[in-house]
Amino acid sequence: MINRLRPLFRPKSIAIVGASNNPRKRGYQAIQSLQRDGFRGSIFPVNQKEESILGLPVVPDVADLDNEIDLALIATPATSVPGILKICGEKKIRSAIVLAVGFGEAGKSGKKLQEEIVKISRDNDILIVGPNTSGMFNLHHQMNLTGIRDIPKGSMAILSQSGNMALSLITEIKANSKAGFSSYVGVGNEAGIQFHEYLSYFKDDPSTSIIVMFVDGMRNGRKFLQVAKETSDKKPIVLLKSGRSEKGRQAARSHTGALAGLSAVSKTAFNRAGIITIDHSDELFPAAESLMNFAPLRKNRTGIISDGGGHSALAADALADYGIMVPDLSPELRTKFRTVLPTTHAIENPLDLAGTSDANPGVFADCVDVMIEDSRIDVIMIVGLFGGYHIRFSESMLQLEEETAHRIGKAVRRSGKPVMVHSLYASHRPSPLEILKEYGIPVHDSIDLSAKCISVLDEYGKHLSISQDKTDFVLKSEGKQKPAVLRIFKKALEEKRKGLLETEARDALRLHGIPVCDYQLATTEDEAINAARSIGFPVAMKIVSKDIIHKSEVGGVLLNIKNDDSVRDGFDLLVARARRNDPGVKINGVLVTPMMPPGIEVVLGVTQDPQFGPVIMFGLGGVMVEVLKDVSFRVLPLGRFTAPTMLNEIRAHSLLDGFRGKPPCDKGALTELLVQLSDFVEAYHFAIAELDLNPVIVYEKGLSVIDARMFLQ
Repeated sequence: MINRLRPLFRPKSIAIVGASNNPRKRGYQAIQSLQRDGFRGSIFPVNQKEESILGLPVVPDVADLDNEIDLALIATPATSVPGILKICGEKKIRSAIVLAVGFGEAGKSGKKLQEEIVKISRDNDILIVGPNTSGMFNLHHQMNLTGIRDIPKGSMAILSQSGNMALSLITEIKANSKAGFSSYVGVGNEAGIQFHEYLSYFKDDPSTSIIVMFVDGMRNGRKFLQVAKETSDKKPIVLLKSGRSEKGRQAARSHTGALAGLSAVSKTAFNRAGIITIDHSDELFPAAESLMNFAPLRKNRTGIISDGGGHSALAADALADYGIMVPDLSPELRTKFRTVLPTTHAIENPLDLAGTSDANPGVFADCVDVMIEDSRIDVIMIVGLFGGYHIRFSESMLQLEEETAHRIGKAVRRSGKPVMVHSLYASHRPSPLEILKEYGIPVHDSIDLSAKCISVLDEYGKHLSISQDKTDFVLKSEGKQKPAVLRIFKKALEEKRKGLLETEARDALRLHGIPVCDYQLATTEDEAINAARSIGFPVAMKIVSKDIIHKSEVGGVLLNIKNDDSVRDGFDLLVARARRNDPGVKINGVLVTPMMPPGIEVVLGVTQDPQFGPVIMFGLGGVMVEVLKDVSFRVLPLGRFTAPTMLNEIRAHSLLDGFRGKPPCDKGALTELLVQLSDFVEAYHFAIAELDLNPVIVYEKGLSVIDARMFLQ
């Protein structure tokens, strides 16, 4: 099936609206780039004042175009765009790139203007790139509408909400690599075409082998995750996201809503979709280059070859930070190294060549030849001076270093195993290191960066190995809903209540098999006494009211009630406290529940993330959840494969395994509860805004949900 964006990326004709004879303007640069790169289609400049631009005849208005146009580049002020788009619709122009700023990012008037162009585009079936975009290019179609010159052609696609980030990638590649680009899209405000639609195009684009992304935010995060999962199974995606320092949303009728920060949610979601997320801008291209040049790792056993003990130790430390193995060398490999190294040389991993390489840097290639053939080594990391021996010692060593670089490159091509090179002289760009780059071997001036590049090969390999067990991020509610639960929701909404009573929340959860502890609602003292007798002393008592969300803040909870008199007094006390806090409060009754024995208190919660939809949280429970903020997040749905990883992700996970002689808690029951809660929310995701189970008490065997709070959308 032909992707609907194909005419956008491969237009046969382009109208440049706002064309110019001023070389500093985009309306000039776009035409110049198209002509210089040999664009095979037709170019139609549009300008009211000019008659000819770069040898092409000019029409005064889009309405004057008689030809069939695939794409319009609109390089005019924001206020003119709605009118131009209307005419584009009349002329059956189905794609438009809107460069101008002053839309959704520019306050109320800009948002109104953006809403206007979105409506026009929908009414006229026009695909919009942007607005607030730096443009796009498809170098394999000789189409460059960015104004950036001399972009190397290759197989890397860029999706970015920052034109400067794209420019920095292009600049970095031109300076430090032999890689190149297939296509680029400045996504801009994402008012028209959205991230997932571009990604779907690149997924099947034969000219693209890897997708690099810079993201501020996205309008349809869940759909993006669905397409990203499909794409990452075919080709890698490397993503850098801004906003890591943004505080979590402060809304907070529930613990989950207060703790679900942008970064905490998005990073785990991207990783589950198979996306390689990058935290630092200087790692973006090196990570992408490594994934583009080498196959993902099945195992990560790394051999280090160095010419100094300090660099050896730093390399081993950097790899350990990423969980990369630096194994001991096998006896067979040690024997083979004896044939290329002096008999007095220590044979270990890391392999420190020490003074041997000072006289003969060719020993690097000798050692690579030996190590790269060993089945127990998956990747090689070279650290130290290589490439700069002729600078450090003698110019006469240049030819030998160049020959060595060719030998290492041929070994890599022969074996297919990755080799990462760190060199003190990388910034000098000496010819031996440039030769390595010709063979697709990444060269860095940072040991940590080389280690990071190995880690992304490992991470992508792990994703591919377990991809079939991961979620597809599709919420499937059909056949999972229960009429009784829907009636609970309907009753609350008819009463204009977003918050369910605790009894309603408990009823809904129990209908889905979630182990909520026993409870009875009492509306009188006598009913409370009978409930306590039925449940069995001691009991806990809690006020129930649609007007009271946080019961503990109004003294609405009493614990360890042991007899009838205490129940009677407790009932009166809870009602009095509630009315003292709010004389007009509507009291539905008092909830009587058993006092559960002590155990490990945890919290499970669900909130609606504005980008990804329902998100589940797990952490330590009780009042400490907001103090410690020791929690983990996952975008729903949650399967049995992923649920256990949430337990191990919190800093206090050792508490679950037992401490100071205490038995471990039932992690199996906890995992099952996470999956049950995920299934419950999946069934009613269209209705549930927030949900908290806090605390949940986990025992050596089993668990009990002590408190439940639920809000509707």
